[in-house]
Amino acid sequence: MNVLITGAGRGLGYQLTEQAVLRGHFVIACVRGGIEASESLQALAREHTDRLRIESLDVTQEEQVSRLNEQLREDSIELSGIINNAGILLGREHKIASLPMQQLRMTLDVNLLGPMIVAKHLSSLLSEHANAKILNISSEAGSFAGAYGGDYAYALSKSALNMFSKQLGDELRPRGVRVLAVHPGWIRTDMGGDNAPNSATDSALGILGLLEGTTPIAEQLFFVDHLGKEMPL
Repeated sequence: MNVLITGAGRGLGYQLTEQAVLRGHFVIACVRGGIEASESLQALAREHTDRLRIESLDVTQEEQVSRLNEQLREDSIELSGIINNAGILLGREHKIASLPMQQLRMTLDVNLLGPMIVAKHLSSLLSEHANAKILNISSEAGSFAGAYGGDYAYALSKSALNMFSKQLGDELRPRGVRVLAVHPGWIRTDMGGDNAPNSATDSALGILGLLEGTTPIAEQLFFVDHLGKEMPL
């Protein structure tokens, strides 16, 4: 299985990359800032030269994503899965009166427009014969059922990402491509903090189960957690 993963340099993205490689998949690991910014990925690539390709990619820069599409086509690479993992968390401490709008714009740019740009330019590489999937890493913060005052930028970006996942899934369904918004759980990463109950490795393994199809998902669902359980909208 050929899998493209964004935000692959650290945290959940790195664990998704490492576990996918260890499971025998070929991974295109996309890292903002280039190969120099990802020593751990370089080490993994040296160990698995035939299963890991590192690409410099800022998902907010459409020209870069378009160029990657051209490169992969030139190399005759067809994808079985895309995991839109790149994301940021800014401005959590602000109430509406002090919310820095630039942080809101940056968050929407990365967390929402980034996956849209990736889907726009790279979904055409998804195989129509391999139960291909796009997994957009979302959050329970994007659920209306759990909404609370504050955390505006992140919650809004994930709620909108859930809507995009539903829309894109409806568009790509005739091609046999499934789109899911996935809550990875509260995990121990730079974003999740040290007090989170779950490891990034366990979350990554669950998400890969969704990608591989070993974890069954009811056809009507589009927002699930890393174990395939339905998330409230």
